[in-house]
Amino acid sequence: MHKWVTVQKLSEITGMPREGFYAHKKKGRLKQEIHWIKRHGRIFIHLENFYTWLEDTEE
Repeated sequence: MHKWVTVQKLSEITGMPREGFYAHKKKGRLKQEIHWIKRHGRIFIHLENFYTWLEDTEE
């Protein structure tokens, strides 16, 4: 498994729509430099930190 993935790949792996990721990011639930980074004009998600957040989230 890759450590960092694009939003598209995250959607493919987890089934979370890209719009869902962007909504959580916009609301500040997913933190820059912890859950995601922006490099070379693209957003990359740290899978391990994302899964930890997902498992701890009660929604």
